[in-house]
Amino acid sequence: MDHAWLGTYVEPDVLVEVAGGRIAGVRTGVEAPPPGATALRGLTLPGLANAHSHAFHRALRATVQVGTGTFWTWRELMYQVASRLTPDSYFDLARATYAEMALAGITGVGEFHYLHHAPGGTPYANPNAMGEALIAAAAEAGIRITLLDTAYLAAGFGEPPNRHQLRFSDTTADAWAERASLLKGDDHTLIGAAIHSVRAVPADQLATVSAWAEERSAPLHVHLSEQTAENDACQAAHGRTPTRLLADHGVLGPRTTGIHNTHLAEEDIALLGSSTTGTCMCPTTERDLADGIGPAVALQKAGSPLSLGSDSHAVIDLFEEARAMELNERLRTHIRGHWTAAALLRAASADGHAALGRPDAGVLELGAPADLTTIALDSVRTAGPVPRLAAETAVFAASAADVRHTVVAGRHIVRDGRHALIEDVPGALAAAVAALHH
Repeated sequence: MDHAWLGTYVEPDVLVEVAGGRIAGVRTGVEAPPPGATALRGLTLPGLANAHSHAFHRALRATVQVGTGTFWTWRELMYQVASRLTPDSYFDLARATYAEMALAGITGVGEFHYLHHAPGGTPYANPNAMGEALIAAAAEAGIRITLLDTAYLAAGFGEPPNRHQLRFSDTTADAWAERASLLKGDDHTLIGAAIHSVRAVPADQLATVSAWAEERSAPLHVHLSEQTAENDACQAAHGRTPTRLLADHGVLGPRTTGIHNTHLAEEDIALLGSSTTGTCMCPTTERDLADGIGPAVALQKAGSPLSLGSDSHAVIDLFEEARAMELNERLRTHIRGHWTAAALLRAASADGHAALGRPDAGVLELGAPADLTTIALDSVRTAGPVPRLAAETAVFAASAADVRHTVVAGRHIVRDGRHALIEDVPGALAAAVAALHH
């Protein structure tokens, strides 16, 4: 590696040795590649973690940018696309979307999966046909997946699922747990759980989902206070905030990650921080949906680790997510420099992988998974700065287009900007999206 980011600094001339898909050695000061070594020109980083994804939202790109509206009007367009998916078309779309992630330097994705059944809510003959399509799609695209199988049982507090949501619902948390228990992980796949939101899982069933994850030491994710309307409805139904409701039912904790955590009271921040519940910020989606800017600085100071996700895939670019978290905070406070480049890269890598159940990933260290990505330092965006500032260059100037190599478990998935397993990723994306709009 010409240059490698070793957690807090950039080191030139680094040799990483790989055995059995893991890092077997890291040597510095190796000025020339030894015989048989693969040379990675640019800045090599640990593979990036996309901690929050809804793969089928990739079919909404640009379509939802027509006209005006809110999160709730956007949701109606999302439901229309969801209604057309089958296991086969979902595999095609997810495979192409995950390949786009690999091209962006992402080596692990957290797929927040709630599209379980056929239209009308009838289970498929294989009740996990949709989830298994996502697992297979990630394998073919060459990246790791944490399938966060999601309980989504209600349209709102005390409301049955609407006609769109029948596909999402297992009717009860016990039935959800029975189906989710049939899912199997492998070398590239972890099975986790998710509560869609406090409005979608009745309060008396939250503990069932939490206990399922606890028994398996699995990650548990939940959309939390993305919209003020959710907070208002929760207050009306339960007399408390969504965060307090989750705390009262034992959902918070170090294996739990709240997604968005946008509209929080001071007590909410204290509850999340003191329980070391994680926060996954998705700035490109939060700004696209006009959700607002979450209190990321306060959350981290309180003890909540930060991760990043591309969520609705308005763009798939973890450098942009990291940059946006800092720049949003600058706009909000009129102060620069809330996080160092190293801290932002950590959110995009190690802390994201930890949120997905892989606490050993996201570092270039002995024993870690051999998952890494290399960005060019000679593109029109990255040329000029001295190499010791390459981390700052990556966060504040680079884009997904600057990724040259992506390696997963020591296997070259992206080489010189081309996907090694899927020949025409743009063509695959175009075909998969077109099939859902015809």
